[in-house]
Amino acid sequence: MAEHSAQPDPSQWPIIPEGTYILGTDDGEGFASDAEGPARPVHIPAFRISPYAVTNAEFAAFVQATGYVTEAEKFGWSYVFQLLIPDPQQVKIVGSPERTPWWLGVEGATWREPEGPGSGIGDRMNHPVVHVSWNDAAAYCAWAGVRLPTEVEWEAAARGGLERKRYPWGDVLRPGGEHRCNIWQGVFPTKNHASDGYLGTAPVDTYLPNGYGLYNMSGNVWEWCRDWFTSDPAQRGSSDRPEGPAHGNARLMKGGSYLCHQSYCNRYRVAARSGNTPDSSTGNIGFRVVADL
Repeated sequence: MAEHSAQPDPSQWPIIPEGTYILGTDDGEGFASDAEGPARPVHIPAFRISPYAVTNAEFAAFVQATGYVTEAEKFGWSYVFQLLIPDPQQVKIVGSPERTPWWLGVEGATWREPEGPGSGIGDRMNHPVVHVSWNDAAAYCAWAGVRLPTEVEWEAAARGGLERKRYPWGDVLRPGGEHRCNIWQGVFPTKNHASDGYLGTAPVDTYLPNGYGLYNMSGNVWEWCRDWFTSDPAQRGSSDRPEGPAHGNARLMKGGSYLCHQSYCNRYRVAARSGNTPDSSTGNIGFRVVADL
C-alpha cells in the first residue's frame, strides 16, 4: 500500500451496506463476562470504513500538520511487551501491572519509539500506529474529518458479509494451514514462534482481506471504537444503530492483537470485545476510522 502524507480520502474506502446484521455470539468460546452474547439482530445504516488501521505514516502526517502531542508523550512512558525490548538494561522501567507482568512501563516509549528510546518506525511506516490512546485517536479523527466506528459498525464490517462465523473468513482459524491473522504462536507469554511471520506488529495490508476488502480485522492490534465499554448485555444498546451506554470508565476495543492466544486472550474472534481507559496506551493498541455516507 502507498504511504500517506495527507488526510485520508474516504471516497476510496469500501462501503458497508445498510442492513440488519447478527452481532455478538452464542459460541461456547465467547466470554459471557465481556457481554459478548447473546447474539442479536442490529440494524445499521451504510457507512464507509478504511481497509486498514491508521498507519505510522498517516499519524505522522497528522502530527506534522498539527503539532499534536500524544498522551504517552505527555505522561513520559507507555507499556511495551517484554519480549519486544531488545535489552531491558538499556531502558528505564517505571512499573508493571501485577496481573499482567509481561507489560513493562517503559520511559520514553511513544508512537515514534515503540520499544523506548533508540527504537524507531523508519521501517514500519506501513504498520499500524501504536501507543495511541482513545483520546489521541479522537484527536486524529477531528483533524482528518472522520470518526471512530461504533462497536456494531466495526463488527458488521469485520464479518465481511458472513453471518455467525467466528472469524472474518469463517470458523476455522487456519484454513488449510494458512495463517490469516497476526496472533501469538507458541506458549504465552514466554515463547512466540512467530510462525505467522511477526513477533510484533505486521504491515496493515498483511494476509488476505475479508469479504468487504478489509485487512487485519482479527489480530495485529486492538482497535479503539467510539463506544463506552459495558459488561452488561442489557446496556449494549437497542437493535437500531446502537452506541452502547452513555457513560463509562473504559472505551471499547475490538479485534485482538499480536499478543492474543487461545490459552489466554482468545479475543481475536469478531464477537470478542474488551475495554481500556481512554488515556491508556500500549504497544498493541491502534485504531481504524470510518466515514458517514
